[in-house]
Amino acid sequence: MNIRSLQSRWMAPALLCASLAAFVPAALATPALITEDEARLPDATATATTRGITRGPGIRLASPEEVSARSFALRLSFEPRGGARIDPASLKVSYLKAPAVDLTPRVKPGLKGNDIELAQVSVPPGRHPIRVSVRDTEGREGSATFQLRAR
Repeated sequence: MNIRSLQSRWMAPALLCASLAAFVPAALATPALITEDEARLPDATATATTRGITRGPGIRLASPEEVSARSFALRLSFEPRGGARIDPASLKVSYLKAPAVDLTPRVKPGLKGNDIELAQVSVPPGRHPIRVSVRDTEGREGSATFQLRAR
């Protein structure tokens, strides 16, 4: 075998590997729950909130509030009351900025029964106020606001 035949024999697989390597980081990138541009939006103005006894579903952040910005698991649990079930179509997740950013399409794929579980998401470093609301099958609404702190 001469050098020219060795070059042509190994050149095609090498080019294929190099071109595939360019796509691997994009395919393996952690999906962004919140983008850099969204994090730069101005904070939403505080609104008066009322508290009271409700029979609507409880909402609990099951993952830590302090997370790694590059990659973390997001887990939310819904606790329906009085024999009702969660209405998945009523789920609303908002990033509290001005204007508010609808995160619902980004978290809805992780909704399974009474839980949302996203194995890997990312956010920019900083504080991120998120509001979650959901209704049960009897129309009662529950909502919760939490702050993700990303480092």
